[in-house]
Amino acid sequence: MDVLVPFAPREPKTRLAGLLDLDERTTLAHELLYDVLDVLSAIGYEPTVLATDPLECDASVVVDDRSLTDAVNAHLDAPTAVVMADLGLVTTDALERLFDTDGDVVIAPGLGGGTNALVVRHEGFRVDYHGASIRDHRHHAADVGATVEEIDSFRLALDIDEPDDLVEVLLHSDGRAAAWLESAGFTLDTRRGRVTLSR
Repeated sequence: MDVLVPFAPREPKTRLAGLLDLDERTTLAHELLYDVLDVLSAIGYEPTVLATDPLECDASVVVDDRSLTDAVNAHLDAPTAVVMADLGLVTTDALERLFDTDGDVVIAPGLGGGTNALVVRHEGFRVDYHGASIRDHRHHAADVGATVEEIDSFRLALDIDEPDDLVEVLLHSDGRAAAWLESAGFTLDTRRGRVTLSR
């Protein structure tokens, strides 16, 4: 099975701009990508990074600057998995469960209506990452007669976009992104009765 990891290296993680400058956001985005690639490699996959700009990393890179939906659909064969590059809590167990689940389309929903990872085994299915993509993917699968299975996974549900997401990385990950956050001076603050980010 082919595995695509979409990645946009230019001006990443804009919703973290109040917390990190551009260089820091760029570094964090790359560390998150490397975490995903490390996990895929650990379970025997050689993913292709589908990047909007040229990129140096320890994986095959295909540059395609079209929108996420158009770029993924252009490279989508059956079977293909698509795993987002910012899954800061991803583990080998979580991805193996996704890949081993039977179904024409297997989806790992993201918090807030997104689709953080999926496996496509039906030639007629195409992705649509605009808006509430999890809902759209269910509808598209039904339209082409594809069966759908969904994975309820804490590890795959969180993509790193907001400051609160970084708390989860520091709490639940020992990967490169967590190590970088610690080296950049981020810690967890529990003094207010809840866990928050401190620097």
